[in-house]
Amino acid sequence: MTLVRNAFLILSVLAVATVVALGLYWPAAHWAWLLLAPVLVIGYHDLWQKKHTILRIYPVVGHFRYMFESVRKEIQQYFVENELDGKPVSREFRSLVYQRAKKADDTRSFGTLFNVYGDGYEWLNHSIAPVHCEPESLRVMFGGPDCKQPYSASPMNISAMSYGALSRNAILALNRGAKLGNFAHNTGEGGISPYHLDHGGDLVWQIGTGYFGCRTREGGFNSELFVEKATLPAVKMIEIKLSQGAKPGHGGVLPAAKVSREIAEIRHVPVGQDVISPPGHSAFDSPRGLLEFVARLRELSGGKPVGFKLCIGDRTEFLAICKAMHETGITPDFITVDGGEGGTGAAPVELTNSVGMPLRDALNFVHNALLGTGVRDRIRVIGAGKAFSAFHVLRLMALGADTVNSARGMMLALGCIQSRSCNTDKCPTGITTQNPSRYKQLDVTDKGVRVANYHHSMMITLAELLGILGLGAVAEVELRHVNRRVNQGQVMSYEQLYPRIPDSCLLDETTVPAAWRPDWERARANAWR
Repeated sequence: MTLVRNAFLILSVLAVATVVALGLYWPAAHWAWLLLAPVLVIGYHDLWQKKHTILRIYPVVGHFRYMFESVRKEIQQYFVENELDGKPVSREFRSLVYQRAKKADDTRSFGTLFNVYGDGYEWLNHSIAPVHCEPESLRVMFGGPDCKQPYSASPMNISAMSYGALSRNAILALNRGAKLGNFAHNTGEGGISPYHLDHGGDLVWQIGTGYFGCRTREGGFNSELFVEKATLPAVKMIEIKLSQGAKPGHGGVLPAAKVSREIAEIRHVPVGQDVISPPGHSAFDSPRGLLEFVARLRELSGGKPVGFKLCIGDRTEFLAICKAMHETGITPDFITVDGGEGGTGAAPVELTNSVGMPLRDALNFVHNALLGTGVRDRIRVIGAGKAFSAFHVLRLMALGADTVNSARGMMLALGCIQSRSCNTDKCPTGITTQNPSRYKQLDVTDKGVRVANYHHSMMITLAELLGILGLGAVAEVELRHVNRRVNQGQVMSYEQLYPRIPDSCLLDETTVPAAWRPDWERARANAWR
């Protein structure tokens, strides 16, 4: 037996004997049982249970290990990490979002905390002749040649987060912020809830593999239900979700216990039954089929912009979509590119850590693929990833994004403290929980204003950065405007790190770049593989 087990057994016998002996002469000594009895019960339970080896070897004191482990994240965040260490979002940028959401001072003194001579440090090339750029002028028009109801979007909008993943008050506050700030709110694949419509903010309706809100009883696509919602005035664009960055290629199950009458009505699913989101779509089974589905939704919606969202995986599959665009003449109005580093309420560790192309590489690839097939000027590209500052937005735009979607930035503006408990229903700020005692404490009016404040401050700073670069519009941002220190003795611009391919070069077999040839030759417009 171990020293701790022996010590516990000996001390417990001595403690019992001592209290009994003292109690014979001093009755007040029996009060010691209030402290001693629980310790003895816990200790002897630890000795006999077989689930936790640590507790069998270290009775009573072994519980401190589990206690400290339960608050490890909080201790790390509040007492250990510095301004730049925090993951997934450092305190530097969490604080920036909080300050801008509250209209507090967001300036820094005494110089940057970044190691400007460290590998990976990035910066912008400012102009010696800056210009003035108006924040109100920073709008991006969505809608290709086949679109009848184009949409003028903000350069930064709310990324896809469903009702169910987020609480009703969080959805209400986000939509109120979108309305106040004149920017768009992506519904996520959970469908359009009453809380998305209450404040009248612009919506991008996302349709996933479960077709929630427009599905048949069997789980297929229902065109009549689609028309009913797609023609709502609040719905400005429709986004077909192929995959998301945090868990690409992974379906989902909403357990029967969570399928309330309200959720069932929103998603058009049976009450009290498991709801399956399959990994892939049933409405199409090829790149050509995807584009035909895009054209069909555009027609059914009355000509609103329709696009799709994906995380890049097999390059051949995206190039197959590009080939299908060329062969059919059908192009989406926009493509949302989600990075493999994307966030979600819950995802398998392997998918979160090790599946999907990171956003910057994906944006560069998508931009080049569209450029190489001669359709880039017809399609807007949205970058969905970790964008918390105006520099983050500009960096994504240099790589090919026309606009940027932010999820975690908007959650921080709501008051998220990065407790990373989104999947537990115990969110301490009422954002990612369906527990009324928690989400009702999130004030919709105040938090909606904070979301609008954060967006407004971002637009002001984005306009200022553009002016500092000598530019008048987001469309003028180029790769050459961003530098990265590759190592101690070498600095390269994004133009060198992310080379562009010539316009329409993929359409002529004699001009296909060597690095692109294997994937391009494998791509087929009528099949994913």
